[in-house]
Amino acid sequence: MIQAPMAQPPSRRRHDREIFALAVPAFGALVAEPLFVMVDSAVVGHLGTPQLAGLAVAAALLTTAVSIFVFLAYATTAAVARQVGAGDLASAIRQGMDGIWLALLIGAAVIAVTLPLAPWLVDVFGASDTAAPYAITYLRISSLGIPAMLVVLAATGVLRGLQDTRTPLYVAIGGFAANGALNVGLVYGAGLGIAGSAWGTVIAQVGMALAYLVVVVRGARRHQASLRPDAAGIRASARAGVPLLVRTLSLRAVLLIATAVAARLGDTDVAAHQIILSLWSLTAFALDAIAIAGQAIIGRYLGANDAKGAREACRRMVQWGVVSGVVLGVVIVLARPLFVPLFTGDASVRDTLLPALLVVALSQPISGVVFVLDGVLMGAGDGRYLAWAMVLTLAVFAPVALVIPSFGGGLTALWGAMALMMTVRLATLWVRMRSGRWIVTGATR
Repeated sequence: MIQAPMAQPPSRRRHDREIFALAVPAFGALVAEPLFVMVDSAVVGHLGTPQLAGLAVAAALLTTAVSIFVFLAYATTAAVARQVGAGDLASAIRQGMDGIWLALLIGAAVIAVTLPLAPWLVDVFGASDTAAPYAITYLRISSLGIPAMLVVLAATGVLRGLQDTRTPLYVAIGGFAANGALNVGLVYGAGLGIAGSAWGTVIAQVGMALAYLVVVVRGARRHQASLRPDAAGIRASARAGVPLLVRTLSLRAVLLIATAVAARLGDTDVAAHQIILSLWSLTAFALDAIAIAGQAIIGRYLGANDAKGAREACRRMVQWGVVSGVVLGVVIVLARPLFVPLFTGDASVRDTLLPALLVVALSQPISGVVFVLDGVLMGAGDGRYLAWAMVLTLAVFAPVALVIPSFGGGLTALWGAMALMMTVRLATLWVRMRSGRWIVTGATR
């Protein structure tokens, strides 16, 4: 007798719907963000090589500055989601506003540092004499858009905490389209050169920030939440963000060390490393989308005092992470003949790249679980543990990676060290998840 297939538990179907509804738009918004730099590069590249080289240096500095403060999104998501779970939407938006005010203060401080120090920063990054003037021009103008970009981060966290990832997707698409049109119009139509590209990006960023603020202000008025800056709330947002800042800096240190080691291995290895790192970053966007869903969902369950629901959602998201990692790993292996020629025609770079790429593919399931658990613990507001875990991971990775050139290891060994790094992260996060100590219920942690 043939038995009918067992029906999927209702709770699992509910979790799947929630994860899918939040993760897919989040992925679209994440992919749209790096397209800003790609558009600028495409437009400025036709002005000349010195201009493009200047843009590369300035963009690296700006990307680093913004990515360091990504905690504005993460910490805000967790805090707002808890209040949503507790049923207090006014307090949720009030906490979101604290994050936005903090973003404005940090942005003003970054401008105050960047404008006078732009020539020194460009010199530290090794810009040539011909590229440096363009890098300084682009950096100084674009730094004016940093407060807007930080507001975008904080406001994105507000909406994610409110379980809304569609609005950030729409804003990201609109910002990308506006940035492209403004770049072409100001660089070529107005003849402003690289300065036009910078101004176009700033205008698009300000427009995105204003769009977010309209949404948040409407929500505040609807739920009678105060929009005024609150010193205690801003300090609380800053305290919540410090551990995540430590985590982010430690992760950035890992990536910088990996690139520095690849550079010591030779031009062929560093070229292949850059290709793999670009691909690794792309897969990270897909996995990070699930992590973002985890931040919002876990925060909401804990805010609603539903520890059981938080555990169930965590287990289901881990399964999503494993499956997504396996799929991405298979895609990397099968699609190698298609995408590798797009990056390089150098046979030696391809030969160096392929075995290291296999290591990346095999480690994708590990990465899938790491990203998910990272999101779960962020949603739980467990930033202090995440900070210490990432510092420990850096302490393990750094000596292993730095001795690779001394022992004659190549790029495959370096990416083996990167796989070790992800395995250490998995171990630390898994121990925390199994302990249950991250489960702290209530409107605040």
